Amino acid sequence: MTKSLPEFKYMSFDVVGTLIDFEGGLTSCLQSIAAEADVAIDSEEALSLYRAARYSEDADLFPDDLVRVYLAIAPKLGLPAEEAYGIRLRDSAKTWKAFPDSVAAMAELSKNYRLIAMTNARRWAFEYFSAALGNPFYAAFTADDTGTEKPDPAFFQKVFDFVAKDGADKNDILHVAQSQYHDIGVSRELGMTNCWIERRHAQKGYGGTIEPAQFTKPDYHFTSMAGLAEAARTAAGS
Repeated sequence: MTKSLPEFKYMSFDVVGTLIDFEGGLTSCLQSIAAEADVAIDSEEALSLYRAARYSEDADLFPDDLVRVYLAIAPKLGLPAEEAYGIRLRDSAKTWKAFPDSVAAMAELSKNYRLIAMTNARRWAFEYFSAALGNPFYAAFTADDTGTEKPDPAFFQKVFDFVAKDGADKNDILHVAQSQYHDIGVSRELGMTNCWIERRHAQKGYGGTIEPAQFTKPDYHFTSMAGLAEAARTAAGS
């Protein structure tokens, strides 16, 4: 039986894609480069090319890897294959916006839960993301902190070890994420309770996120962070 929301002490969050609109940030930057080059590009095609390029064997940490990714996808999109544009794409991460419901939802959830960031982004980028979200986190784990990336179980173990210092364990954490591949599947395998935020519920495909080998039915399922916050509010009052 799935635990009720008030039973959790912590909520851990995927950040990029769940709280921060990385697809919008990526495509906005690519569209601006395309406009300057007098080229028309399709955003979904760009995301598909990004996904294929991002998850290659020679990938670097995110978002530094966007320089390499840009140079790989630019010729296919008819964009200028110059490193300066790749650097521009990488640096655009500093201005990526939170989804419209993220800030309010995180502020509300932080009143009753300890919020933990779990992101494959590097620490420098996470600091911008956290600021865009109103710095709601009790703790944060980045690729720089863990030395690995999700879906590696070792990333999650770092968080388990951290909450153990508070006298808690993984059963006290609700893991919240949009990525089936990076988060929902592995969190299930590790015995966590999870919550899928299906950000692309109105769109086909997986966009910029790698498709999982198989779909994992989550314990909780919402199409927005506002939905999770409302459910937590309702459960707390029941």
